[in-house]
Amino acid sequence: MCLAVPGKVVAIDDSADPLTGLIDFGGVQKQACLEYVSDVRVGEYVIVHVGFALQRLDEESALASLQLFEELGLLEEEFGDAWEQASRDAGVAAVTEESRESEAR
Repeated sequence: MCLAVPGKVVAIDDSADPLTGLIDFGGVQKQACLEYVSDVRVGEYVIVHVGFALQRLDEESALASLQLFEELGLLEEEFGDAWEQASRDAGVAAVTEESRESEAR
C-alpha cells in the first residue's frame, strides 16, 4: 500500500532540478520532490505520496496523522524496518504485527 504520509521538511536542495528536499517522517528521513510546493520552507509539514510532496499541512494535523498511522501499523507497512529502527532510536515502541497480536491475547 502507498500512503500519502505527512512529514516535516528538514532540508531543501535549491540547486536540484527538480527541486527536492529531505523530509522527516517521525524519525525516518527520505528525499522527496518539492516542485508542487516550491515555496515550502524548512520546518513546514507536507503530505508526501510516492516521493512527491503534494501539499502543505499544519503541524497539528501532521502530528495527529502520524500518531494515528503509527497506532494502525501503517507506517511500519510503508517504511518497514527503517520505521522500526527510528522508533527504537527515539525510545518509542514501534507498533508491529507481533506487538498487535500479543496485545490482542
